[in-house]
Amino acid sequence: MRKHWIYTGVLVLLAVCTQRVAAQQEVTLHDAGGKEIKVPMRKALPVSADRVRYPGFRQETVVLQEGSVRREGAKPLACDILLERDVPIKLRDGVTIYADVFRPTDGKPCPAILAWSPYGKEIGGQMLDDVPGRAGVPVDATSGLEKFEGPDPAYWVNHGYAIVNVDKRGAYMSEGNLLYWGHEDALDGCDVIEWIASQNWCTGKVGMSGNSWLTVSQWFIAVERPEHLVAIAPWEGFCDHYRESGTRGGIPTPEFPEMIAETFSSAHGMLEDQPRMIVEKPLMCDYWQDKAARVENIEIPAYVVASYTNSVHTHGTFAGYRRMASKEKWLRVHNTQEWFDYYTPENVEDLRRFFDHYLKGVDNGWEQTPKVRLSVLNPGGHDIVGRAEEEFPLARTVYRKLYLSAADSTLLTALPEQENVNTYQSAADCHQVNYRYRMDKPTEITGYMKLHLWVAAPDNDDMDLSVRVEKLSKDGQPIPDRMGNRIVATGQMRVSMRQLDTLRTTEAEPYYPFTTVQKLKPGEIVPVEIEIWPMGLFFEKGEILQLTVGAYQPEKAAIPFGSAHITVPKEDFTYMPGQQPEMMTLGGNADECADPAEVVTSPATHNVGRHCIYTGGRYDSYLYIPEIPAKE
Repeated sequence: MRKHWIYTGVLVLLAVCTQRVAAQQEVTLHDAGGKEIKVPMRKALPVSADRVRYPGFRQETVVLQEGSVRREGAKPLACDILLERDVPIKLRDGVTIYADVFRPTDGKPCPAILAWSPYGKEIGGQMLDDVPGRAGVPVDATSGLEKFEGPDPAYWVNHGYAIVNVDKRGAYMSEGNLLYWGHEDALDGCDVIEWIASQNWCTGKVGMSGNSWLTVSQWFIAVERPEHLVAIAPWEGFCDHYRESGTRGGIPTPEFPEMIAETFSSAHGMLEDQPRMIVEKPLMCDYWQDKAARVENIEIPAYVVASYTNSVHTHGTFAGYRRMASKEKWLRVHNTQEWFDYYTPENVEDLRRFFDHYLKGVDNGWEQTPKVRLSVLNPGGHDIVGRAEEEFPLARTVYRKLYLSAADSTLLTALPEQENVNTYQSAADCHQVNYRYRMDKPTEITGYMKLHLWVAAPDNDDMDLSVRVEKLSKDGQPIPDRMGNRIVATGQMRVSMRQLDTLRTTEAEPYYPFTTVQKLKPGEIVPVEIEIWPMGLFFEKGEILQLTVGAYQPEKAAIPFGSAHITVPKEDFTYMPGQQPEMMTLGGNADECADPAEVVTSPATHNVGRHCIYTGGRYDSYLYIPEIPAKE
């Protein structure tokens, strides 16, 4: 194995890094208009922490041999790969970040795919091994060279691409403070894209791929229109952090962002304390505006993948697809799980057809791919997968109102004449009420729902509501999917944040500015429009649609990131099966925290005492559903 390398010990670099860590706990960022935004910072884990699984800083160029493996059980490499490790890239402000570049060994220029996140360049603080059952993705589905949630370099190099895995600003040994998304982080991504395009091994055409954080990054970076970014493939990820993750429905929910933040490592700087901003900035402001991607500016080709069942990504993926200005954009809605879908071989091949067409100029008929390939979930039956459509939401949608009846906890096709009220105690074990509608014919409901609801809180001046829509069997029992999960469309709403943006609200989709607080007055009964995220559900005749309305309760995010032990060679990057190189084991601790005093937890809900739901007569509470007639 030929290699030329320069090794720099992590401990030496850490000694230098320690002097650079800013003592300040706040930094100033700038939005796209140049407006200053003050942002609190927090400590990140050191690179020496077990949890972050940092494999070490090593600048070298090495050929990874065909047939070698990164770790036991991983897929052997299908070809030789030229790997350049810890390549320095200087950003516009002089900050240096580091990337691993995987590319073919033939020396011919090739297009490149960029994977952008703070998760590590391959091994890092978050890995599928931390997830129960690896979300159904077997170890041998990939080579193990991939960044978490990113494209597998072994596959793409074998097909004539370079993969660039970056430790973004502040991550691991990259200099600076570790930032979340927004204008300044996006400019870093633009700098790296232009650097890639300028390399003699690149054709000048760059794409982006990846799931979750790597998708959110694509929305933000593509908005800035870097010259050499040719195509993107956002595979499930929100585009508005406030509305779709941090403060959905106006309810601050920092638990999931906090769980992610606790896994980050930075040797040089500090971490943007976004979980704290969720709690301390509960209204829409300049900070949160900067965390909402201006996807209308995206004009390049895009292959977008969405699902109905992701509690963080569903709405934003559909919204990004719908709002982007690209004329050449495709949507595929799958019926499994985001990581499983991303690494499924036929889906990887499908993505390659897209990139081959736009990054290589291959005339492979990609443009004939249906603009929308839709799935419709049918728990207890057979899902519809890959149905060709022209748009989303579907133009042939027929909207219908199902009116709530408190008298018998049903949903009716006509408004009940009699006024009634359902009441529950918001702190009780059973803090909800159900309403049911039995389908009188086979029915597909696909698209956006909303709940128009008349409510009151006699014992308080506010209320936090949670809404679910799901399918039950003919005898009224829940129907889990093949993974044992219940398929539900969800919504949530803080009633004091109910003011609508009348210019952006449609009949099916309420839109909230989240800039005004309207507390309830004693005895006041008010209407609220609750947005329910997109869903595709099929009901056989006699099956039941159940609407659940209840008091919102925070859910603890508890993926044990950092817990899995990952064993890789200590010196060589890969090894041939049967060899026994000296190995090192990383990980095994999901409890490390940079500073327990900085951990952010969910604030108390605005639920006290009774919640009242009014129906019938003056109180036209209804569920607005999108029925889909069969194609003619």
